[in-house]
Amino acid sequence: MASLLTDPLFEISGRAPPPSKNFHHLVVTKSQVIWRCWKISLRTVDKNSKPAQLKESHQDFLVDTGLQCEVSVVFGHQILEYTKALCQGHYDYLERLSDSILLRIINYLELEDVGQLGRTSRRFRQLCGSEEFWEQAVRQRCNTVSAEVASLAFEVGWRSIFFTSKLQLQKLISRRRLRTEEQEEGQVSDLEAKAEEYLDESSVSDQTFGSELESQPGIIHVLSPGRVTGTDFDANSYCDVNPGSNPEPEAGSDSSMPVSGQPLEDNCVVETPM
Repeated sequence: MASLLTDPLFEISGRAPPPSKNFHHLVVTKSQVIWRCWKISLRTVDKNSKPAQLKESHQDFLVDTGLQCEVSVVFGHQILEYTKALCQGHYDYLERLSDSILLRIINYLELEDVGQLGRTSRRFRQLCGSEEFWEQAVRQRCNTVSAEVASLAFEVGWRSIFFTSKLQLQKLISRRRLRTEEQEEGQVSDLEAKAEEYLDESSVSDQTFGSELESQPGIIHVLSPGRVTGTDFDANSYCDVNPGSNPEPEAGSDSSMPVSGQPLEDNCVVETPM
């Protein structure tokens, strides 16, 4: 138990009650009591005053009525009694235990005793009403805790799970399961609706683009032998040259120039014999 006694044993600070504005600091260690005071004043006389400090052993503090009176005026009679108890060796080991150890101890108590313990101090009130305590209580009194029960506890709290009957708990779990399935179905339906909407928009845009192409006669849509669709251009009537014949250029003519009646290849679509 001696390992639970940390140094300092107790420490508190605060301002003295009006009209004084001085600041005080009380420290109780394992061997002595330390009293510090900072004088706060607007008077010129107290401008250069330095902080005061007084150190006494536990036995000296118990007989120093002047220092005890100052502690009582600044911090109250309850703090004074607690300081005297520490100096006499009366330690509150229960308050010095960690929360995890205290929770394990509280779980061995009956519910009525837990309620009474929660009224003793602020720390025990917080521990007795914490989710950690009620989760341990549920797991201790139930053989197994399913994943659905644990998930439901995150929504309603472990304390509600503890005081809920098994039948009512099954109803809550079934309702939650149905609500989850409905949400999943709603998400799937939303995705399908978005996909259908996207397909409809794509088909409408394709139809619009096709109608725009048909309304412009200068654009060639399909290249086919003979006539080009969308225009009055007839490739066969323009190209009078037989693809199979290879006419020789006349003597004295420039071979780089095309023969009369033979258009340039870039302006003609020639039918290739099968």
